[in-house]
Amino acid sequence: MVPHREESNQQGGAQTREPFGPNVPTGSADEDLWWSIGRAILGPLMYAMFRVRAGGLANLPASGGAILASNHVSVFDPVILGLVASRRGRTVRFVGAYENWDVPVVGWGLRKIRQIPLVRGGSDLRALEVAARVVRSGALAGIYPEGRVGPGPLLPGKRGTARLSLASKGPVIPVGIWGTNARWPKSGLHWSRPLRPVVALCVGAPITPEGDPASPQDVQALTDRLMAGIAHQVLAARSVARIP
Repeated sequence: MVPHREESNQQGGAQTREPFGPNVPTGSADEDLWWSIGRAILGPLMYAMFRVRAGGLANLPASGGAILASNHVSVFDPVILGLVASRRGRTVRFVGAYENWDVPVVGWGLRKIRQIPLVRGGSDLRALEVAARVVRSGALAGIYPEGRVGPGPLLPGKRGTARLSLASKGPVIPVGIWGTNARWPKSGLHWSRPLRPVVALCVGAPITPEGDPASPQDVQALTDRLMAGIAHQVLAARSVARIP
C-alpha cells in the first residue's frame, strides 16, 4: 500500500476516499437518482453543444462489470461517455483526479454521482481497489489510461488500467472519442466554427484479461493490447468526426 495523503481527507471537498461505504451502488442508470439528475441537467447542454455520434454500442454491456478505457482529449470526455453509457441503461464510476473533489460545485457533483478520486503522481492502490469493487459488483468503471488530457495523439498508457482489469477479472473495453477537443481541448475552452461540432465515440470489443496483476510482464502485455485497441477506436472516431 502506498501513501494517499490522508491528511487532506479531513478538510476540503475530497474528504472521502471511499465514495460508496459498504455498498457499491447499482450499475443501472434508472435506479441511480443522482445519475438521472445529472443526465437530465447535462444531457440537453451537451447535445445542444455537440452532434454526438456513437458507434459500437453493442460492445458496451447492458449488464455486468467491465472497465471503459478511453483516450482523453477534453474535459468534456467523461460527460459524453457517461451519456452514451446511459443509452444502454448504465452508469459509469469514473476514476478522476483527486484535486477535482476540492473544486466548488464540481466536487459536490462528483460526490453525488459517486465517482472515484485518484491521487496522481504514483500508484494509488486505494483508488484501484475501489474501482475493482465497482467492477466485481457488476457495474462499470471508467478510466483514462493516459492519466491526463492529452494534445490529441495518444500518450503512453499507464499500467493501472491493466492492473485493475487483471485484479477484478473484468474485461476492459477500448473507447475512442474525438470532437470534444473542437470546443475544449487541452489549451482551454474556446468558441469557433463549426458552431455545433460532431463528437464521435467508438466502442471496441471487450479485451479479456489474462495473467497475474503482480506480474509486470502480464500487466505490460495487457496495457499494450489495450492501447492498441484505443488507438484503433480513435482512428474510427476521427473519421466520423472529421475534425483535425
